[in-house]
Amino acid sequence: MPERVQQISNIALVVDNYDDAIEFYTQRLQFTLIEDTDLGQGKRWVQVAPSNGNGTNLLLAQASDDQQRHAVGNQTGGRVFLFLQTDDFWCDYEQMKANGVHFNEQPREEEYGTVVVFEDLYGNKWDLLQRR
Repeated sequence: MPERVQQISNIALVVDNYDDAIEFYTQRLQFTLIEDTDLGQGKRWVQVAPSNGNGTNLLLAQASDDQQRHAVGNQTGGRVFLFLQTDDFWCDYEQMKANGVHFNEQPREEEYGTVVVFEDLYGNKWDLLQRR
C-alpha cells in the first residue's frame, strides 16, 4: 500500500474583523493574501500566509457569536500560539518593528535558536524564531 501524504493546510484564527486582520497580516507581517472569497451572509473564506511559506495558511475566521468573540486574542489561554520561523531573524525582526508590531520582550538566544515573542493585533502571542 502506498504511503499516504498528509499535511496541515490551514490553521483557523478567530478574528474580530476580516479586513482589519487582512491589513495586519499583509501590511505589518508582510504575509500574502492567498484567498478572500465571499461565502454569503457575512462569511468569507480568507487565507493568508508568509511569503515563500511551506503551504500552511492561516484561515482568518471572523467571530460570529459570543463564545467565539470571547476567544479572539486568547485562543491558547495566554500561551504562545503560533511560531513564525525565518531564515533571517534580524531582518524580519527589524522590518516588523518598523511596521509597528508589538514585541513583548527583547530577542534572546536559546539552545534551539534566536527567538522573540510578539503579539498580533488581537493579542495572540507568536514566536519569531530562527532555528540553529
